[in-house]
Amino acid sequence: MTTLNLEQRPPRSPRVRLGGFVILPRILDKCRATLTDSNGNYGYACPLDQRFLSFVGIDPEALKEQVKNGLGDGEILNWIHAHAQNPRNELEINTWSRFQEQHAPTSIEEREFFNKLQKAAGPNRSDLVTFFDLLDLDDFVTFGGKP
Repeated sequence: MTTLNLEQRPPRSPRVRLGGFVILPRILDKCRATLTDSNGNYGYACPLDQRFLSFVGIDPEALKEQVKNGLGDGEILNWIHAHAQNPRNELEINTWSRFQEQHAPTSIEEREFFNKLQKAAGPNRSDLVTFFDLLDLDDFVTFGGKP
């Protein structure tokens, strides 16, 4: 599995799915980059990652060990299904993933955090509603795109 250098390009969008799970491919990109110290400003097991890790009941250090063993995305997905403390069926995965795609700030603290990031990445953008919208724009702008 090729490791991305997250100092040169962003991880996959949180919208990209693996086994129906949003966020998971992004987690794997950040984990692989962390293992090679090429993660840049991207943190493995950050609050976004924790949404997935908590949903399935996987310890981030246990997942990191599997990634360290050189397993590909499909092999990691099989490992997650075999070791999840909260096994999920297809309906649960799809419902959770749709919710994550639509998740917008729901508290004053989340809104303040969201607004701070939006001011930095796209202060004139009025179309940013969800955290995924904001992450995609932030990744784009971080690597030279224009908001």
